[in-house]
Amino acid sequence: MVNRIILNETSYFGRGAREKVSTEIKSRNFKKALIVTDEGIIKSNVLNMITEYLDKDSIDYVVFDKVKPNPTVTIVKDCVQLAKNEAIDVIVALGGGSSIDTAKAAGIILTNPEFDDVVSLDGVAPTKNKSMPIIALPTTAGTAAEVTINYVITDETKVKKMVCVDVHDIPVVAIIDPDLMQGMPQIIAASTGMDALTHAMEGYITKAGWLIPDMFHLNSMALIYKNLEKAANEKDKKAVDNIAYAQYIAGMGFSNVGLGIVHSMAHSLGAYFDTPHGIANALLLPHVLKFNGSACPELYVNMGNAFGLDMNGLTNEEAVDKVVEAVKQLSLKLNIPQTLQEIGIPEEMIPTLAKQAINDACTPGNPRDVTVDDIIKIYEEAYK
Repeated sequence: MVNRIILNETSYFGRGAREKVSTEIKSRNFKKALIVTDEGIIKSNVLNMITEYLDKDSIDYVVFDKVKPNPTVTIVKDCVQLAKNEAIDVIVALGGGSSIDTAKAAGIILTNPEFDDVVSLDGVAPTKNKSMPIIALPTTAGTAAEVTINYVITDETKVKKMVCVDVHDIPVVAIIDPDLMQGMPQIIAASTGMDALTHAMEGYITKAGWLIPDMFHLNSMALIYKNLEKAANEKDKKAVDNIAYAQYIAGMGFSNVGLGIVHSMAHSLGAYFDTPHGIANALLLPHVLKFNGSACPELYVNMGNAFGLDMNGLTNEEAVDKVVEAVKQLSLKLNIPQTLQEIGIPEEMIPTLAKQAINDACTPGNPRDVTVDDIIKIYEEAYK
């Protein structure tokens, strides 16, 4: 069997690394940048942490600040139109996964205009050209969109989250600067961190797992489990650094092997109810881990060891339960909502959510084969 790894051309890590955005733009001879971000980034003064370097070096740029959580086809089209109007030649994606995903979709369309309807990018689209160059600076520690070949856009007409997979969309440069993440509100730090843990755990047990992604996933989940509480609740700088790097490491793994039904089910919640992706993943993760345990209990022993748990002498069922309980307790310490009822999901929508989840692009990677009825049952267990 032949396995493939695709990563960024260049990545920078460390506090202050954001200054490299200017260096990279100049060295690559780009003339005008489109900064793709959201209003929250502007209000929090994070945008100025980037533009001060662009202004210092007299780099021309324009800002698109209309990104929303769970970005839509309409938002992508508006971003593309601004890019065309301004004749930009590089995109600077600044924000969480929503901003970077918007930038990826826009970047692909700018160099592959036959996909300008956006919806034709759903799944594995046959694009021919690399994206408009993207420099990605994440401000949350969770999605790893800066290092993956995936992006997710909501088709508001079909009420569906499109999981787009394209080797042409990966940013040419990723800049992981924990200074950009230090000021995250507690719930965002907690939920995006749990998103990263979901990436690491789902990526590790996916059907396509193999040696090198396994290494990434185990190291990522170890860092997240041991640092997320301090990073989110206490804003401990070293812990924030570790989570920033851990989420990138998880992205190096899952981008190359896929995920499972935690993400399938979370995508349905996001499409129908605009549920924040990290919250959806965190809430569903223990339930799906329990469901999948019978398929690969030996991997749960390895995950428990990565957490630092004592896994010696446990039966398969005990090993699964111990890992599931550890994840649940971490979520509780982070004040993550624990039930679908708590976040306002109508119980009668569960069959509809399940039907969409079964057809999600992440479902085939799940380690245990799953039916619509299985997903309904998991949603019901997570309801209250």
